Amino acid sequence: MIQSVRPSGNGQSGPPDLEALISSLQSKLGNASGNGRIKIIIIAVAIGLALIWGVLSSWYTVQPEERAVVKRFGAVIGINDPGLHFKIPFGIDTVQFVATERVLKQEFGFRTLSTEAGGRSTYSPEQFEDESLMLTGDLNMIDVEWVVQYRISDPIKFLYRMREPTRTLRDISESVMRRIVGNMLGSEVLTVGRVEIQQKAGEEIQALMDAYDAGIRISTVEMQDVVPPPAVQPAFNEVNEARQERERMINEAQKRVNQEIPNAEGAALRTVAEAEGYATERVNRAEGESARFSAVLAEYQQAPDVTRSRLYLETLNAVLPRIGQVLVVQDGQMSPLPLLDLNRPTQPQPTQSTTGGGQ
Repeated sequence: MIQSVRPSGNGQSGPPDLEALISSLQSKLGNASGNGRIKIIIIAVAIGLALIWGVLSSWYTVQPEERAVVKRFGAVIGINDPGLHFKIPFGIDTVQFVATERVLKQEFGFRTLSTEAGGRSTYSPEQFEDESLMLTGDLNMIDVEWVVQYRISDPIKFLYRMREPTRTLRDISESVMRRIVGNMLGSEVLTVGRVEIQQKAGEEIQALMDAYDAGIRISTVEMQDVVPPPAVQPAFNEVNEARQERERMINEAQKRVNQEIPNAEGAALRTVAEAEGYATERVNRAEGESARFSAVLAEYQQAPDVTRSRLYLETLNAVLPRIGQVLVVQDGQMSPLPLLDLNRPTQPQPTQSTTGGGQ
């Protein structure tokens, strides 16, 4: 006798349904094959991205003004020049670009916002008095603005010798400039001391950067603007005007000296030359008279009468033309009448002016 068994609880009674079992297996297999395709697609996409990344990260280009520092696992292996270069991808080799051929600059006391194509620059309206205000040797406040231009001479030293080389350069530049200005008078800084300050500052900044071995080469140190603070600007203007007036008067006096001294020297040389010429003339004339007297004496000693007569006649010939008209008259005789008085100088006849009048 066959009896049915009903299990206790909520389970299914009797044998399982075959069609339901087959449909359940098919649905599970479908889900497993779909998940496999998704995983394959994800892996393929990842491999593709990795290949693209490897290709893109296997080369790099260095610009003409740059140098490339190549590191492998963080260690520097070389420096490459401008051009196209290849490296190991996937971050094994890394590259840092350093602008070694570009002239860089640091500005003190002002900031340049932009530079137009025509060369005109736009500056920040902000006042950087903490950088520019300095105390001179004569205890005067002065506002100094300057620029430090530099180049990176060694990329490896610039990147790894010290932590912040540009910040160090800025601190050193400000310290050196304050010390140099503090050892000079305010008037010298404002006028004639700018070239000396620039030269000293450049040399001292370069010496300190060489001591730190930072790989930086200073090109120039240029002072842009040196003015007194606005509070004392009128007093400085008056001092500058007085100084300029003094320089003008000194220049005028020097001009007068340069004119008068050559004139006096020329007059002195002319007087000396005239005196020397007169002395030479007198000496030559005396020597000639002496020689003539000696010659006449020799002739007189040989023929005294003839020589005496010749001297008498020569003397009369020299004296009489200067005397004028000479009349020799004997006593008791009538003096000659000047019928034709040709030797008397004629006097001009006065001109008579006629005045017209009514008759």
